[in-house]
Amino acid sequence: MTYDIPCVNLGSDEKASLLSKEPVITSGEDVSRYLVDTRDDHDPALTFRSLFLGTIFAGLGAALCQIYLFKPVQVTVSTVFLLLLIYSVGMAWAKFLPRGSLVEGTRFAPLKPILDFVNPGEFRIKEHVIASLVASTASGGSTAVMNFAVQRLYYDTNVEATTAILATFSTACFGYGLVGLLRPLTVYPSEMVYWVNLPTVSIFQALHFDSHANARRVKLFWSAFTSMFCYEVIPSYIFPLLNGVNVICLATQRVSPKAQDVITNLFGGTDGNEGLGLLSLSFDWQYITSSYMSLPLIQQANSWIGFVFCYGIVMAIYYSNAWNSLAFPMLSTSLFSSNGSIYDQAAVFGSTGLLNETALGEVGLPALTGSNAWTNLVANLAIGGLIAHAILFWGPYVVQSFKQARTKTQPDPHWQASAIMNRDYKEVPWYWYLGLLLLAFVSGLIVVLKGQTTLPWWSYITALLLGAFVTPFSTLLYARMGNGVATQQLMKMVAGAINPGRPVANLYFSMWSHDVVGTSIGLAGDLKVGQYLKIPPRAMFVTQVWGTILAVMVSIVDSQRTVLKDPIGTDVWSGQYVQSLNSAAITWSLAKQLYGPHGPYIWVPLSLLFGMVPTVLQWFVAKRWPRLGALRTESIILPLIYQYSAGMTSGTTSPTTSIVLVGLASQLWLRRYHPGWFRQYNYILGGALDGGAQVMIFILSFAVFGASGQPRPFPAWWGNPAEGNVDYCNGNGALG
Repeated sequence: MTYDIPCVNLGSDEKASLLSKEPVITSGEDVSRYLVDTRDDHDPALTFRSLFLGTIFAGLGAALCQIYLFKPVQVTVSTVFLLLLIYSVGMAWAKFLPRGSLVEGTRFAPLKPILDFVNPGEFRIKEHVIASLVASTASGGSTAVMNFAVQRLYYDTNVEATTAILATFSTACFGYGLVGLLRPLTVYPSEMVYWVNLPTVSIFQALHFDSHANARRVKLFWSAFTSMFCYEVIPSYIFPLLNGVNVICLATQRVSPKAQDVITNLFGGTDGNEGLGLLSLSFDWQYITSSYMSLPLIQQANSWIGFVFCYGIVMAIYYSNAWNSLAFPMLSTSLFSSNGSIYDQAAVFGSTGLLNETALGEVGLPALTGSNAWTNLVANLAIGGLIAHAILFWGPYVVQSFKQARTKTQPDPHWQASAIMNRDYKEVPWYWYLGLLLLAFVSGLIVVLKGQTTLPWWSYITALLLGAFVTPFSTLLYARMGNGVATQQLMKMVAGAINPGRPVANLYFSMWSHDVVGTSIGLAGDLKVGQYLKIPPRAMFVTQVWGTILAVMVSIVDSQRTVLKDPIGTDVWSGQYVQSLNSAAITWSLAKQLYGPHGPYIWVPLSLLFGMVPTVLQWFVAKRWPRLGALRTESIILPLIYQYSAGMTSGTTSPTTSIVLVGLASQLWLRRYHPGWFRQYNYILGGALDGGAQVMIFILSFAVFGASGQPRPFPAWWGNPAEGNVDYCNGNGALG
């Protein structure tokens, strides 16, 4: 039996703004009604083919994720990249492998069930979604994997395979268990969009729903994909200057060294940790990405405010010598001694990861760069602001969502279609998710008691409870705005307070608290994709549980060990992420000395409370003045502004201006003035550009960038200078 869920007629809705009879997509309700088709063909989802393809490409996606974690700009693996490869292989599988119909009426007829099992026929949308979500779940990354990298790089500890497997499984599955229990709040409602997933949803429907309009979308997709695939080799390998063309840097080659230092710090940004990249234009799509083609304009506007603050505040911190900043590079996530040398943490903590008080007295306390201290401070501001904003501004929505779930009155058309679908496909009962939580808890407890974590069992339980508390707040922000706030600082702060002198324990505490939050957000977004595309709930459950245990670690940690430990890095590789994890773990393990009443960074923990105060004041203002001119008062998302005010404090910063311009072109010009084109092609185009760039980067990483061994740099020329910074901001003495 099938059920047709028709799309809502545009003429019957008075809520959406119309331009040339096309709806202007502004809200989650608009997305559900006009952007994503409610069609459901009731085709098979969980098959041998879908799980096999998902498993194979999970390894590829996880490997690519690890590559990007060691890049100077943190970029997530595009699901589009994975779904395209899966689509190509799936279509070939359906076409060329034998099917059961070939042996009907022959002596090989007993083989028909086996052939149908291996090749169930046409490769349709639900099989494609299942395989892609298995792969993308595994490619989402895990703090557990990065913890193992930190232990290998800084403590010469090779984590045992059992510890690695159980720790990764525990964090991922605990997060997924939380997601399942929170579905009525974080998945079902229309406003829970998960904006960055819209290109993926659009491409799935374009590839599998046969219509004249979709044929044009598919043509645009493959044209853009091929063009970007061919182009990406130019800025990423042949002509890296294109990643950060800055007129100020090019025009000031003959100024004094002192002036050049300032210019580099403010305008340089193509090399890792070079500068803030003000007014640089990037033409390298691997770093621009389509994220700002998906994020709502309200989120982008808040991020722009944060960017402006970042330029001014970081320069002010450095040149005012706050936190002794002038003794260190302006941008770096490494730890330093007070004289500016790299901190000798091996002498203080050794390979055991436990504090040696005598050695600490001899070596002294570690120091952060001013920009890194600011990053830690605003991270806590953002967490405090997020909790206050979610409670005060979104509290009524939370209550309403659970009421609608209980009474089955959720108005979202895709949830309604899923509710009808559930007459054929059973929902996942809540106790499945509870059982997953218990299994994850036991797995983690085994790691704590038997593994190389130095984490007490009671601290492990505290970490899980803290992660479970923060998860709903972070998921709400991410689902509504398309971007969350970093929670590592809160987790490490608590870990430092209850596990002093134990940096490795701090790493694992953060993993079982922060990683639970991150995993929950990613898996909730996948559940939303499943709701949009009508995947049977129990098939989604199996898909995501299977995907969480497939992540792998690749060889970059060993092959690029020297670069990853370097406080600056290169324009190709950077250890900023593992450095920041290690730096935070070390400093918070010395919380009393560094963050206590007499410590140099006392304002970092206090900022957690101070972050709530402006949001509370904003709420009172919003009660009195819901609008300030054309602006809704609640549209000011202070935690996002805090987060982005540290947006350029590490890595390559030159893409920022281009990212803003792409967002303006997509979400302001196209969405408002060409809504028909935006609705049909915007997300398809963004996904195609991401896919083309990431396919090429994957090839280049192993072919020439040294991901598996010896790098093969392109010959030097003026677009790829052999000396100095790639963007010719060559004066920064701090860069050596």
